[in-house]
Amino acid sequence: MIEIFGEQITWFEIGGTFFGILGVWLTIKQNIFCFPAGIINVALYAYLFFSTKLYSDAALQIIYIILLVYGWIQWNRKVLHDETAVSKIDKGLLAILLILGTAATFFLGTFLYNKTDAALPYLDAATTSFSLIAQWMIAKKKIENWIIWIFADAIYVGMYIYKSLYLTSVLYFIFILLAVKGYTEWKKYLNQKPSNA
Repeated sequence: MIEIFGEQITWFEIGGTFFGILGVWLTIKQNIFCFPAGIINVALYAYLFFSTKLYSDAALQIIYIILLVYGWIQWNRKVLHDETAVSKIDKGLLAILLILGTAATFFLGTFLYNKTDAALPYLDAATTSFSLIAQWMIAKKKIENWIIWIFADAIYVGMYIYKSLYLTSVLYFIFILLAVKGYTEWKKYLNQKPSNA
């Protein structure tokens, strides 16, 4: 542990912060190395969140590893078949994903509230549910992923301040800025290339 501005910060949080920023930056640039950087990031944060009783977020990191491997395979396959274009998600599929995210928030939040000592069960469940949706959308190169990340990351900032994870709250504020940049860069790319819906 080290002290920064009077706060104790673990090496897990420092490493997770570094690899988190790197992973999102590489995602914006559509660089396939975003996936290994992301895997290191989420492995470090899985431990950190479990140790601070954010169980849903800890479990989310494990699921992220699976989704990151899936995304790595998808992007690699698309490069091999020259299908790398960013696209918009079908409105019907988006509606289904939003309904699933809302239902998952309710069920997971209720479970965490009744069966664990989770610090913020419903907020934790909401960010978990919608982060999974956004991560799946990255694997499919759907531009709307960035909009979901902006909202989820804004909630994360408040949660991590509440849990005294100040460096992590700064990281998620940076993620908001990066998500805005990601959306604008992917939108430029989308306007230059034909969409593969």
